Order: sequence, then structure tokens, then C-alpha cells
Amino acid sequence: MAQLPPGFRFITSFSRDQWYRAFIFSLTFLLYTSFHLSRKPISIVKGELHKHCAASHEVELNSYKEYAAQIQPVKKTSNVSQCGWEPFDKNNYKQLLGALDYSFLCAYAIGMYLSGIIGERLPIRYYLTVGMLASGLFTAMFGFGYFYNIHNLWFYIIAQIANGLVQTTGWPSVVTCIGNWFGKGRRGLIMGIWNSHTSVGNILGSLIAAYWVSTCWGLSFVMPGVIIAVMGIVCFLFLIEHPKDVRCSCTPSSSSQNTLNGACRFRVQMPTLNAKETSKPQDPEMQHLLIDSENCSVSLNSSPVATEEGRHRTSAISFLGALRIPGVIEFSLCLLFAKLVSYTFLFWLPLYITNVEHLDAKRAGDLSTLFDVGGIFGGILAGLISDRLEKRASTCGMMLLLAAPTLYMFSAVSKMGLEATVVMLLISGALVNGPYALITTAVSADLGTHKSLKGNARALSTVTAIIDGTGSVGAALGPLLAGLISPSGWNNVFYMLIVADACALLFLLRLIQKELRCSAHRTL
Repeated sequence: MAQLPPGFRFITSFSRDQWYRAFIFSLTFLLYTSFHLSRKPISIVKGELHKHCAASHEVELNSYKEYAAQIQPVKKTSNVSQCGWEPFDKNNYKQLLGALDYSFLCAYAIGMYLSGIIGERLPIRYYLTVGMLASGLFTAMFGFGYFYNIHNLWFYIIAQIANGLVQTTGWPSVVTCIGNWFGKGRRGLIMGIWNSHTSVGNILGSLIAAYWVSTCWGLSFVMPGVIIAVMGIVCFLFLIEHPKDVRCSCTPSSSSQNTLNGACRFRVQMPTLNAKETSKPQDPEMQHLLIDSENCSVSLNSSPVATEEGRHRTSAISFLGALRIPGVIEFSLCLLFAKLVSYTFLFWLPLYITNVEHLDAKRAGDLSTLFDVGGIFGGILAGLISDRLEKRASTCGMMLLLAAPTLYMFSAVSKMGLEATVVMLLISGALVNGPYALITTAVSADLGTHKSLKGNARALSTVTAIIDGTGSVGAALGPLLAGLISPSGWNNVFYMLIVADACALLFLLRLIQKELRCSAHRTL
């Protein structure tokens, strides 16, 4: 018999369940990449909506006779001034651009609290598909203002509000789906890699928007809108919400306890273990890395799913019930300030680079992607460290502590030249996005399957929505404050970000103290 080809041997080396998990991992990664891809264009187009028009006036004065016949018709048809696109061509452009950011993010924050509750009561595939199609429509709607020569500020604000509301369907849905398919032990690393979709989406969104920003900025919105709508159709055709929907099979291991093999759960009746046996190290895939609020033990992942009562319990958790889960409030408030910093960079970094480095909108947009490249490594590093140390809060606190002086250095070093800016973008991206990525993914999934829920898997969507919704309040405040503070100088914006970073660390101190105390207790 001939030997099987290496490629086929590689394919058959993985089980059916592993292939399903890999498929869901990849699909949800691409789905949420398209969400962030569609949010990025506004930050790239800001440099085109308002231009520094001193150079334009000089060109106009030097060559007025040559272009006089052409300038007048253009003003009549497109109402475009030398300083940008009306109404963003006035001196108060930073406040108007800040209002666009605030409209989107405020709607996103409010909608997020409702989205998790609604998402628990509807099939994820349908809910996510409708949200992605609507997101595509409202993202493209902003770009239609260019093609239809619309200069009413309220048109753009309404487009941002509508887009912010429908985009809340994404995060609770994909986190719930990925949480259904993967266990907790290596969740930090797995979700750290998976959460890089945020940075990948920002990078692709920046590159796509920058490609058209100087020639036809309407396409900078229309093309991302088309992409997320197409991905919505892909979601409808292929998304599998839970492994039980495809009769995911599991092979019992030799473990003597109730075992969780990835996402597929089964119960094995075994005699009660003695104290010596229970003290043995647990399989990493079964460990829960958040410290229990009442004692210093590390909760096992099997506890929420060990009983038949837990598996058959389908009632959705209440909002107040989710808040009572230990750690939800602390991590939510921490994320509020962490996301304030991250989203200020997301929406204002290209304009900052344009002003400081004196680059055009396209080059500034391309350069800003380095912040997201750093964010990819930061998210993976945070997940890896938290898995190794078994300390989610301490990992976040360590990165927040390093981020504060890094932000100060960024504000000073970025004025020294392009090379220094590149280095600081990478470092700042890693330290700013690391805690944000860890809290919104692994921590949210851990809390959403906390042992106090007794196996109520439907709570994950609500817990995720509460944490990310609270974070989105900060995401709304950050760009708004940046728009209000930046006229007094960019240094003041960085001071605001440093204070926010310190506040994020402050809300984690109790959990960090508990983790360190419990770690010392276990070593005795």
C-alpha cells in the first residue's frame, strides 16, 4: 500500500472537533475584523474633511488667472472650500469632528447594554447577520454624503448614531460563540491571538480608506460598508453557534473528574476523590484563572458544567444578576478608562500625526497602522502572561503601569522625527491595547461562565455586553475630550490619557491584591 501524501496525513491528524473549532475560530475572527474595518475610515478621512489651507491659498494666489475659470464652477456644484468639506472647513472643525466620534460611540455604549440582553434571547446567527447588513448600510451612508454633495452636519451625525447602534450586535455575539467552542485553561493565549482581529481590522480599514481618501473619500466608507455586508451573508451561511448544533463528539480522557474537552462537555461518574488526589494539578484546559471572591482557590472550569441542572438551565440572567458576579464591576470600570485611551488613539491618531509630522492624510493613515501592529503583539503577550501566571488582573495592572510613562514619552519623542514616532507607536500600541484585549475577551468569557452561574451558558452574552458597554462609555468620552482639549495643545491630550490610564489601574488594585495574597497562600 502506498504511503499517504504528507498534506493528507496532516489533514487527517486532526479530529473532526478540532477542525470545527479551527473553522469557528477563523470565521469569527474574519467577522469581527470586518466590524473594525468599517469603523476606521472616519479617523482617516478627518484629514481630508478639514485641510490646512495656507498652502492652498498660496497656490491659488500664484496661479489664480490660470485656474479662475475652473474654480468657480467647482464651488457651485460641490460646495468644497479650500479648507476641506463643508461644514468641517471652519475653525471649529475639531469640535465638529469630535461630535461625529461622540455620536457613534455614545450610541454604541447605550446600545451595548441592550444588545447583550437581546442577543441572549435570539439566535446568534440571525442576530449577527442582521447587524452586519445594517452596519454595511450605515457605513456606506456616510460616504453617500460625498457623492450626493451633502453638507448638513446632522446627516453625518445621524449616520454615525445609526451605525453605532447596529454595530453593538457584533461583540456579544462573537464572544459568546467563541466562548461556547473553547475551554478556559489556555483561553488567554487563544483569545489573545483571536482578539488581534481588532488590530487587523483597524489596519485593513486604514489602508482601504487611505487608498481613496485623497481622490474620492466617499469610497473610503462605501467599500468597507460593502465588505461588512458581504461578511454578514457569510455569517448567515456558515456560522455555527454551539458545538451541539453539529453533534460535536468527545473522546473521554483518563481524567477521573468531570471533564471539559474544549467545548464538548460530558460527565463521567467516578468515586469521590480523596484529599490527596484532589490536590493534584489540574489539566490546563479545565482551569478557571479568575480568583474566587470568597477564597483563595482557583475555580475549575468543570464546576459550572458538572451538573445536569446547569446544562438544562436556559433562563437568561438579569442585568443586576450579572453585576453581582465577582469581578464584573471592577473589570468594567477598568475597561472604561482603558478603552478611553485606546479609542482616543483610534479616532485621533492620524490627525495627530498629520499635525505633528506634517504628512498628508494618506501617509498619516498608513503610519497610524503601526499602533495596531503593536496592539496585536500586546494582546497575544497579555494572554500568554495571564495564562502562565494565572493572574488576569495582575497582568492588566502590570501593562497599565508601564503604559503611563510610555504615553508621556510618546508625546515628547514623537516630535523628534519619524523614526522615533514609529518606535513609540509600536510600544504604545502593545501596552495600551494589551489590557483592553485581555479584559474584553478572556476575562469577559471567564466571568460569563463563572461557577456562581451554575452552568447558565446564556449569561455570557449579558456579562460581555456589560463589560464592553461600560468600556464603550469611556470610548465615547475619550475622542470627545480629545476634540475639546486638543485646541489647547496636544500635550494636554496626552496628560488626559495618562490620568485615564492611572484610573484604570486604580480600579484593579483590589483584585490584584487578592491575586497576590492568594498566590502567597498557595506557596505556603
